[in-house]
Amino acid sequence: MRAICLYLHIHQPTRYRQYSIFDVGNNSNYYNDRIDGRQSNERIFKKVAEKSYRPMLKLLESKINNNKQFKVSFSITGTWLEQAEKWEPELIEVIKRMVDTGQVEVVGETYYHSLAFFYDRDEFDAQVKMHEKKIKELFGKKPKTFRNTELAYNDELAKWADAKGYKAILAEGWGKVLGWRSPNHVYRPTNCKHIKLLLKNYRLSDDIAFRFSNRAWEEWPLTVPKYIDWLNMDSLRGNLINLFMDFETFGEHQWKDTGIFEFMSSFIDKWLSEYENIFVTASEACDLYEPRDEISMPETVTWADTERDLSAWCSNSMQTSAMEALYGMKKDVLKSGDEKLIADWRNLTTSDHPYSMCTKYWNDGDVHAYFSAYASPYESYIFFMNILRDIEYRLNMLKTAKK
Repeated sequence: MRAICLYLHIHQPTRYRQYSIFDVGNNSNYYNDRIDGRQSNERIFKKVAEKSYRPMLKLLESKINNNKQFKVSFSITGTWLEQAEKWEPELIEVIKRMVDTGQVEVVGETYYHSLAFFYDRDEFDAQVKMHEKKIKELFGKKPKTFRNTELAYNDELAKWADAKGYKAILAEGWGKVLGWRSPNHVYRPTNCKHIKLLLKNYRLSDDIAFRFSNRAWEEWPLTVPKYIDWLNMDSLRGNLINLFMDFETFGEHQWKDTGIFEFMSSFIDKWLSEYENIFVTASEACDLYEPRDEISMPETVTWADTERDLSAWCSNSMQTSAMEALYGMKKDVLKSGDEKLIADWRNLTTSDHPYSMCTKYWNDGDVHAYFSAYASPYESYIFFMNILRDIEYRLNMLKTAKK
């Protein structure tokens, strides 16, 4: 029996606007105005819904309804859910229907898509609990498996997830860690008693997520028969192939006119048409397979950039000072008891914000520039720090009012 675990990550950040020093103390609306001449958060969300969320959810729901053997796992951030509730609530209804079939699993994570695990463990725990509560409220399920933001993973995180009772945790199947071993097995994280580790097959995942429409790629065009052949060959190294990617791969990163939707529809049907081929959720993968070996990742591994580390979010002084200032405010922000202030502060923990300050590849016009809502990393940093100044102003005003 050969299984594919298809896991799709659904996320949209709440982008902050061009917040100038002259706004500090005068305007605490950080998120809703136009960003650098681009569209508002609402229009961005609706655009992506039209291009990606709606058509891909329709495709997946059709496959679920037509074949009980098709399964998929989603991770859905709180920031995405909040925006969907305001602007595209029917998307949540579609996901609810899919979850109710028992063929869709929702994976746990941080509510605000933050990297709080590496800055403040109490805040990390709080955001995970917030996410768990939201998923239970909307979908009636408590997450059984866990993924950290950007698949950021290390041995310490595995021990935390094991102690919390999760069945599995997801991570990047990075070759430098695996060595001769294949990502196509279930593993046991080192020093853990119960939890299992599912590793992304990054080559086969990225063939779809990043290379599908690249005409310079020597394997372009990627056809279903060719991809199935690759899956068949790779399954000789293990019977569980974990295809992990962003949901927006479909329609946003790979546009409709590339044929990505037709490819996925045909691929799913073709895989399931072959004898003993199945799709499994992350939990089912753990039930189906025993750990092949123990894996240790003492250093943090992510699914970002060629380095697969945290450097996309903390490689320069702007990122470091922004995060130090942000988390340094936490105690006073939470102590204030002001729900709006706390929500504003927590929105700033979203990993997209320090990502937009990254300078590693900016001059080369790499993926960082593509995903940024700002003219430069420096501009993103200035707006972010101005917002922190206004949060500090609001804290001082609250303290004054209580005297």
